[in-house]
Amino acid sequence: MSDNLSELLGRKGLKDNLFDKLGKLSKPEGTPSDDAMANLAEEFLIGKANAFGTASFYDFLKPENKGKKVYVCNGTACVCAGTQEKVIDALKTNFEADEIGHMTCLGRCHENSAFHYDGKNYSGSAISNLKSIIDSENNLNQDKYNIKASGKQILTKPFTNVQEYYQPLLKALKTDSADVLEEIKTSNVRGRGGAGFPMGLKLQFCRNVENETKFIICNADEGDPGAYSDRYLLEHQPHSVLFGMLISGYVTHAKYGIIYIRAEYPEAVKIVQDAIDELEKAGLIGNNINGSGFDFQFKIIQAQGSYICGEETALINSIEGQRPEVRVRPPFPAQKGLFNKPTTVNNVETLAALHYIISNGGASWKAIGTERSSGTKLVSLDSFFNNPGMYEVEMGTPLSFIVNELGGGFKADVKAVQIGGPLGGLVPVSKINDLTIDFESFSKEGFLLGHASVVSVPSDYPIMKFIEHLFDFAAYESCGKCFPCRLGTKRGQELAEKALTSDYKIDKKLFTDLLTTLEEGSLCAHGGGIPLPVRNALQYFDDELRQYFN
Repeated sequence: MSDNLSELLGRKGLKDNLFDKLGKLSKPEGTPSDDAMANLAEEFLIGKANAFGTASFYDFLKPENKGKKVYVCNGTACVCAGTQEKVIDALKTNFEADEIGHMTCLGRCHENSAFHYDGKNYSGSAISNLKSIIDSENNLNQDKYNIKASGKQILTKPFTNVQEYYQPLLKALKTDSADVLEEIKTSNVRGRGGAGFPMGLKLQFCRNVENETKFIICNADEGDPGAYSDRYLLEHQPHSVLFGMLISGYVTHAKYGIIYIRAEYPEAVKIVQDAIDELEKAGLIGNNINGSGFDFQFKIIQAQGSYICGEETALINSIEGQRPEVRVRPPFPAQKGLFNKPTTVNNVETLAALHYIISNGGASWKAIGTERSSGTKLVSLDSFFNNPGMYEVEMGTPLSFIVNELGGGFKADVKAVQIGGPLGGLVPVSKINDLTIDFESFSKEGFLLGHASVVSVPSDYPIMKFIEHLFDFAAYESCGKCFPCRLGTKRGQELAEKALTSDYKIDKKLFTDLLTTLEEGSLCAHGGGIPLPVRNALQYFDDELRQYFN
């Protein structure tokens, strides 16, 4: 998209936002009307094709969403658990088939059987009480899961109160912002969203760019099936995220913070807004906070159903109201981001780490974990564990300890776990003893830590079916900008499906060439990352997969 369009869409600022308006226009029927979109295009001085192109991309704005009343989770954890056909059958007793849609991961991986109705998420045994849910205006299924720290309690530490919790912020505002940034750099805290890039450097890059308008974006579009660590922080520890954004704004001289929360987490939107209201009441946001000369405001943007918006440049395009296609880099967001202004994007867990760092010093955080992977990490375990839930562990903790001690082992026979979402590694259970929770261990063994979500693949689930599921997910969620991803993921899905449903044998060389093309030719980690778990499958499950190849 052109720089001019970004500038044009930014002329009204964040309060009068095109993407926000599209979401509101879709509420009555599930998709904005043609007349409404035409009027919106005229209001924002953009072409109708831009408005229609944006709306047609998102699951909850596109015309196919019209008339949908209930949604079934089709995330990997629910798929592997085999619960969702029963959920659909139960829903059909109260809804027509064309009133039932799908959402990809509601963050209820700890108990599965997940579905969404009337702005609320349900899971576990809730489907057995469907009539009561429909008749009630309240959410009758508040999910519960284990929350535990095996070592130092940082991200899971209970919240006290606003005044006490934000004392480190007030102290930091009396300190030179350059010194505060140095503490963050000293900590060596690395991004928890997957890439593991040092947060301090990212903040430094944005700080170095001179501009009166800068943005801090919290990427709360946690779309990795199996991961619900961000949901935990947003719903149970929202102030840790807001604190991290305030500190980020202070050290980069940014005045605006945007929390982009996925539509699949409706409860989180309200909880975070309530936390923002608390800060406003306490005088901890706004102009000249505590007489420091630092101004900062928050804005929540509710996403509309698109996995690719977890990629930072697609997310920026989304906020602007453009079609969320990945941007070519450079320039990077720190130089030219939202509305062409310097922007820093960090994920929820990364921002949440700053409260401990600012309170205790960067060296204290760095002393936890390993030399290159410092601090703690949230690990989410799915319903195949005897003790599913959210566990905070120090970096470097053996994966076997998490699986067997914290998780209590598996309820049923499992042959592999996928760690780090659909683009994460597929780890056979025979390799669990070889891994520790840190970036280096996973990279060395040919896997990816990512969000550190753990999705179990049961022994009776065919690996080729799992490969087909991964390609299908990647193809559906591709932004379509680059050919290798747009065509390659679909081709991979077609090959896997054909091999599963007929006597067709996949040409092994053609298949590996396809994976290489995706890795080397894709514009971002979406297409470039999907070959990793597929290669893991080919390496560790050759005996099972051999029948599908020649």
